[in-house]
Amino acid sequence: MSLPYQGKIIPRAKELRKRATKQEQHLWFGFLRNYPIRFQRQKTIDYFIADFYCHAARLVVELDGSQHYDEQGLIYDKERAAVLEQYGVKVLRFSNLDVERNFQGVCTAIDLAVKERIDQLSTDE
Repeated sequence: MSLPYQGKIIPRAKELRKRATKQEQHLWFGFLRNYPIRFQRQKTIDYFIADFYCHAARLVVELDGSQHYDEQGLIYDKERAAVLEQYGVKVLRFSNLDVERNFQGVCTAIDLAVKERIDQLSTDE
């Protein structure tokens, strides 16, 4: 099943791919691009743009800068995760600092989450 998206935000997603943060580039080029299960960058889902999305695991990986930790950012992220969960998508969040200081740990957590989600989805069918 494909996920709904708003076509009008596709140009914004393309722009975000071109202007990825240092941490997004590090995670993409250092791990996700060659991960054995396909990930997409700046994937449009409903009216949101996810940093990274793995369809096989129905998993979104978000890298959060400081704007995500103020009151407004926390509320927005909670609402956003609730919408994505309605589509059966799990959201996994890491701070930019996590990527900078514990890159291997972030990669391990993503790998474990992908495997767990794929196992979970296959038993749900």
